[in-house]
This record gives sequence, C-alpha cells and structure tokens, in this order.
Amino acid sequence: MKHTTRSLPAASACVALLVAANAAIPPARAGTEAAGEAATAEPLDNVERLEPVVVTGTPEDAPLTVVVDPKAPRQPVPASDGADLLKSIPGFSTIRKGGSNGDPVLRGMAGSRLNILVDGGAFAGGCPSRMDPPTAYIAPELFDRVTVIKGPQTVIHGPGNSAGTVLFEREHARRADSGWSLDGSLIGGSHGRADETLDVSAGTPDGYATLSANHVRSGDYEDGNGDRVHSSYERWNTDVSLGWTPDDDTRLALGAGRGDGHAAYAFSSMDGARFLRESLGLEFEKRNLGEVFTRLQAKAYHHYADHVMDNYTLRDPDPASMMPMPMASDVDRRTTGGRVAGTFEWRDLRLVAGVDVSQNVHSVRNGGPPGSAMGDYRRVPRVRDARMSTAGAFAEAVSKIDDRQRIVSGLRLDRAHARGYALAAGDGAGGMGMDEPRPSVAASRGETLPSGFVRWERDLTSSPTTLYAGVGHVARFPDYWELFGQHVDASVSSFVRLDAERTTQLDVGARYGDGRLKAWVSGYVGHVSDFILLHYPADPMGRAYASSVAATIAGGEAGLQYAPGGNWKLDASLACAWGRNDTGHRPLPQLPPLEARLGLTYDAGAWSVGALWRAATAQHRVAVGEGNIVGQDLGPSGGFGVLSLNGGYRLSGNLVLTAGIDNVLDKTYAEHVNAANQDLAGYVETTRVNEPGRTVWLKANFRF
Repeated sequence: MKHTTRSLPAASACVALLVAANAAIPPARAGTEAAGEAATAEPLDNVERLEPVVVTGTPEDAPLTVVVDPKAPRQPVPASDGADLLKSIPGFSTIRKGGSNGDPVLRGMAGSRLNILVDGGAFAGGCPSRMDPPTAYIAPELFDRVTVIKGPQTVIHGPGNSAGTVLFEREHARRADSGWSLDGSLIGGSHGRADETLDVSAGTPDGYATLSANHVRSGDYEDGNGDRVHSSYERWNTDVSLGWTPDDDTRLALGAGRGDGHAAYAFSSMDGARFLRESLGLEFEKRNLGEVFTRLQAKAYHHYADHVMDNYTLRDPDPASMMPMPMASDVDRRTTGGRVAGTFEWRDLRLVAGVDVSQNVHSVRNGGPPGSAMGDYRRVPRVRDARMSTAGAFAEAVSKIDDRQRIVSGLRLDRAHARGYALAAGDGAGGMGMDEPRPSVAASRGETLPSGFVRWERDLTSSPTTLYAGVGHVARFPDYWELFGQHVDASVSSFVRLDAERTTQLDVGARYGDGRLKAWVSGYVGHVSDFILLHYPADPMGRAYASSVAATIAGGEAGLQYAPGGNWKLDASLACAWGRNDTGHRPLPQLPPLEARLGLTYDAGAWSVGALWRAATAQHRVAVGEGNIVGQDLGPSGGFGVLSLNGGYRLSGNLVLTAGIDNVLDKTYAEHVNAANQDLAGYVETTRVNEPGRTVWLKANFRF
C-alpha cells in the first residue's frame, strides 16, 4: 500500500491501554440497592453487549423513516461530521469540499430543502458560499440517535422540509438507581486520521449529569493516483447536560456546548480557519398529565456560529489569483428559538399540536491578518447584513381506522420574514465580494406559508407487510444563501421578486419484515412551483443570480437485509433521483446518478468480517452552469465501483475492535454531485474534488 497510516501505531497503543483497563474494571458499575450497601456488578450476561459488526446498510424502520445509531462502527471510514454519517443512508449523497464539512444531499435536494435539527433546535452556519453547512458543526458520535424522515411527510419539526427532515437527538432516560456509565471510541487511520470520543453519564433517580466530548483530525488525503488533495482538518466539541427527574414522568434539562476547528478546502480560494460553535438549551417534559392531555414539551435554545474564512492560515496566498494578498472574512450567525407542543390522545386518535419560533441574525466583517494592508479583521466592527425569522403553528395526528389501517396527517402554517441591510439598489452587482463597496440599501419582505400532508398506512393480514401512500405539500421561504449569498444577485429587486418554493409530492412504498428478511421500497413523484435555481457565470468576473422555474421530480430507494441462515447476512440497496426543469426544458442540476450498494457480512458472534461494494452509473443528464446554493453542474461524469472490506472482534462485552480498508482497489474517482476543484500549487488539478484512495482505519469502541 502506498498510503501511510501514521495514526495506527498511536491507536494500537491506546487499544492496548483499553485492553488492560477492560481486564481490571468490572463489566458494569451498578448503583447501591439501599443506603449503606456496597455497589455490586451485574453478571456479564445481563449487560448490553457491544456488537463487532460494521454497519454497511440502513433499512427503513417505519414508512419513510430511517433511524441510525451514530455510535455504531460503519463503512466507509467512521463519520467525522454529520454529512459523513448521512451519506451512508440510501438516498443521500454528499457534495465534497475537502476532507470534511461536505454538504448533505437527499434525493438530489440540498440546502434548506433538507431540514436539520440538533436536539430539537434549528442550527445554521454563516458562510455565504456554504463552507459551513449545519452538519459541519455536528459530531455524530455525541448523539444517541439520528432520525431521517423522507419527503414532506411531517409538520412538527419546523418549516420548509421539502426533501426531508434529519433529527440529531440525545436520550436522557430517568435512571433506575444511582450509578455511572462511560462510552467512547478511538479511531486511527491513513493520512493522519485520529479521533477520540468520550461520553460520560452519572446520576441518581432524581437527576443526572452528562459530559460528551470529541476531537477529530486528519491530514491531506491522497486520491487513487497518489495525488494530494487539499483536505486536512481538525475539530473538537464539548457538550454538558444537567437534568432533574423527580419522577418517571417529569424532566427538566439544561444543556450547553462549545466547539471549534479548521478545515482545508480543495473547492475554494479560501479555507475554513474557524468553526466556533456555542449552544445553550433548556427543555421541560411532563408525561401522563391526564386521560386526554397526556404530554407537554417545551424547549428554548440559542446557537451561535462564528466562522472565519481566509487564504493564509492553511495555505499561502497565490500572487496570480484573484486574491493575491492575505485576506479574511469573518461571519457569524445567532439563532434563537423555541417550541411548545402538547400530545392529546383519544381512543382511536393521537394528536400533537403546538407552536415554534426561530430568529437568526447574520453579520460580517472583512480584513486580513495583523499588519496586513487590509487591517486585522478582528479589530473591524461587525456589520449586520440580514435578519430572518419564522413563527409557525402545527398539528399532526395519527387516526386509527381499524386494527390494521391508519391515517397520518398534519397541517402547518408559518409566517416567515426577512430583512436585508446591505442590498444593492436596483439589480445591483450581486455577490459578497470583499473588494466591492458595500451597498447600504435595506428592504424587508414577509409571507404566510401553508404546508400539510396526509398518508394512508395498511398492515397486510397475509404477510408482515406494510403498504403506504401519502401526499404532502410544503411551502419553503427562500433561505439566507438564496437571498444574500455569494452565488446570487444580492439586490433589492432580486430580494423582493424571488418567490417561495412550493412542492407537492406523492410518496408511496412498502415494508416487509420477518425473522430472516427485511425489505423496503419507497418512491416519489412531485411538482415544484417556483423551484429556486441558481445560475453560475462562466466568467469568474460574471454575475451569478437565482431564478424561479417550474420543475418535476421523481425517484426512490429500495433495499433488503437477508439472513439466509447460519452467520451470513446480505445488505443491498438501490437509490435514484430524477428531475426536469419544465420551464427551461432541460434536466435539473446536481442530481446524483443511480447508485447501488451491496454488503455481505459473516458474523460469528465474537468476531465478524464483511465487504461493501458501492457502484454508481454515469450521469449524462446535466445542466452545466446551473445548480443550488452549494454547487453547480460541471458536465457529465463517469460511473465507478468501489470495494471496501471490514472486520470486527469483541474482546469482551465492554470492548470491541473494528477495522476496515476503504477503496481496496485504490480507485481514482469523483462523485457526480460535487464542487469544482481549485487549482492549488502542490495539489492535484481535476475538474471535481476526487475521493480518497485506499484508506485503512482501526476503531475501538468501549463501554463501562
């Protein structure tokens, strides 16, 4: 292998320490059963065991719903951020920008069409060219569950979810007794990859405290040809939570978190020098309130993101480029919001109803390093350029028709408002270039947006099969990047005339599950009125702008998990997305090609081995120069197939080792949905950002 594995020796040393600790520490720490009694350890057979299997496939757990354990080892190499985790789910792809911080895409739809919530709260980055999507601030292993709801088939998690909803959630169940627990993992791999994650919880039945922390880092990776890609990164996160649980039905929790990092980008003339995150949340929940009004939930949150982009921290300025001098741009975004919801239950009806609000303020300042001609950016006052807010009311119900049929439906009404403080008069010059004088025209707009859905579900009597069909409609207000971002005409006229996007979509599917076989299929077809399309200029000095077109979308996913007997398990999935610009009579841009995954695992209980084959077809349906807020179509792309291998071994109920080789055959390839690669001195020059070549990794999961 021509790729280095500099972190593997360090990881091996850490694993040796874990093995020694595992031999010295009992399998679990149990609390005292009564005052004055000594703590006793539970037998190993009674505690939850870690499984050695590496996850290569993810089925639907309910109609249009996928639930993922983010702590489980998975292939390709375990996730460094939220987008890395999501791309392992059929229907998802990622727009690669470097080694980390890619932008997730579901069914060919990116940006705010995919609603991402962290512990129930909205979160968004600040970069006008989308260097810091929400998932860039998310460490997946610090969460207990990730839930994906495909399509406009829910209304209780905020507005605008035309592609779907992703929930990153932590669980805080009331403790049965006093005690503590510890979960963690270590990763070492090629190109200097090294991750450390720790999750500690302690408490009594009356309360708890948790501490979650992680640190991830990697150097530049190499593609299959052995050429370096500008892609190094480093990030850390720390989150704490304090909870009061006086009884089984009541919980009051306060949470706070902070993180930061940096990332080198192959797609941009600048890198991400800072990804500062600060979070604060307060949550109250009360269950079993009465016979009808059974549950009350209330949550308030505040998120702050401070993102610095520059061309001198992780690279040297290129004198021949459009930015020959050291330059920096510092953007921040403050998001404050809350939600109150109540659950009502009757004999054949369950209703969740409530309200939610969210407001965020965006500001920017530009400059350079200390002593530069542009002045130290940290001494420049921040200038507010945008404020956006939404307030919505929702109601979602599950109505039981009979023992095997039900109707799931919901309605939502939102009032969205946006104000721009630095818009160009008339048609303006667009963009947010640092060399352009800042305009000073302000304007506001607001709109009332209805959304809703209805879905029929039926469990068959002849087999363990569920059929479903649903129609959803969602109205999505233009987001920050479509109104004020780097790739649009940030003028008053564009700000006022860009219509809200309205999607009406039919989702159908079926799920089957017995002891050996789980199979599922889901398909969709929809019409989008006023689809927001971004037009990128061919000339770097040209003007980008956004327009509204009519569009038709269609596609679906299918998969199965089959255990034929013995220790074997087969995972297979297929995903496709299709779209047409009906106004322009051409394809929609940034749609991934047909993709298939095939995984085969042999699980002997204490150890497992497996393989994953991922293949994508060529994509010739393109709209060159058009795209979304993240990227544009760069032309047709070729297909590829990638083979990866993995294995796992359980040293005990507390410690599991897993390892993998991704891209075993050292394939040189790039995803179709991608960002344009920048020509950087000393790095590979390609049209798209190439994927990593052969990558070796080792992971240790431990639980005490």
